[in-house]
Amino acid sequence: MKRIFAAIAALFLFAGVLNAQELANFSRGGAPVVSPDIQGDSVTFRLRADYATIVRFSGSWLTGGPVDMRRGENNVWSIKLPCPRPEIHTYNFIVDGVAVNDPQNILVQRDGTRYLNMLIVPGERSENYYSANKRGTVSHPWYDSKILGSNRRLTVYTPYGYEANPKKKYPVLYLLHGAGGDEEAWTSMGRTAEILDNLIEKGLAEPMIVVMPNGNPGQQAAGTLKLPTKQVSEPDAYVKSLVTEIVPFIEKNYRAIPKKSSRAIAGLSMGGGHTTRATILYPDVFDYICPLSCGIRESAELDAQLQGIKKAGYKLYWVGCGTEDFAWPGTEVLDKALERNGMPHTIYASDGGHTWFNWRLYLNTFARLLFK
Repeated sequence: MKRIFAAIAALFLFAGVLNAQELANFSRGGAPVVSPDIQGDSVTFRLRADYATIVRFSGSWLTGGPVDMRRGENNVWSIKLPCPRPEIHTYNFIVDGVAVNDPQNILVQRDGTRYLNMLIVPGERSENYYSANKRGTVSHPWYDSKILGSNRRLTVYTPYGYEANPKKKYPVLYLLHGAGGDEEAWTSMGRTAEILDNLIEKGLAEPMIVVMPNGNPGQQAAGTLKLPTKQVSEPDAYVKSLVTEIVPFIEKNYRAIPKKSSRAIAGLSMGGGHTTRATILYPDVFDYICPLSCGIRESAELDAQLQGIKKAGYKLYWVGCGTEDFAWPGTEVLDKALERNGMPHTIYASDGGHTWFNWRLYLNTFARLLFK
């Protein structure tokens, strides 16, 4: 019995030594490193790099490229910069020519194959990008697509209270990503869950389900799952799957209101093109139409296509684009086409270009107008 107690004591001692070593890996060389560190109108970034010879800082808001950091006590490199405007910005360090993330900052976003640290600067514009007090649920269901010939993954947001009230039904926003993105783009970079949670909690938006599909027809899911991909040549295959497979799947498996007046569709860039195409091909499905940063091309068929949407009726046609965006000329084409076809609409022109700065702003704006 004494041997058993001795063995147990030895195991606890060994575990304690390992834990102490683990903590030592984070606390070596003095006080813990704090990064990023926002103080008033400045922000300081720090990195402990014992053997580095050159450390530089790269931020998405810097116009002149990476800047040098200074080595300080205990080999902590630092740089103090003026705080950028309230928004979500990304950054990384470059250590002897190698890009690395900030090990002290757990906030990261994935942009395709890149993971970048996030700096959230507080302010009116970014206030809905933080976690709300009452949070919804993000899940990743799979649906079978006969059109695309694969089992595919969705990202679905359900609002706070969805699980607690099994009788309540909700309207649905179908939110589409751009080229290079996938079904996680709107939650990772777009802060969809945080924006909707905050708007709903403040009474500024109706509680709704948000469905974020993978718009790459040859992909089963985000590349992080390492699933096989294939080529899909039919131009409208994904749009057909969206309307004839994803919408029925959601309305069968979620408490979604199966009515045109309770369906909205929005998308950025490529997803904006999918938005305009889906509403042209299926004008009787969505009452709220919000293409973002995509515009449209003038064509001989455009007026007839828009007349189909007008005849079917809609409640909102809201178009967002930055005036410096390469999609702005196409947005002007769409504006004029809607105007000459007598279709009420809103053109929301912001500054800036083809970036998440704008797409988060657009979602934070048009979501308040849906299902009212």
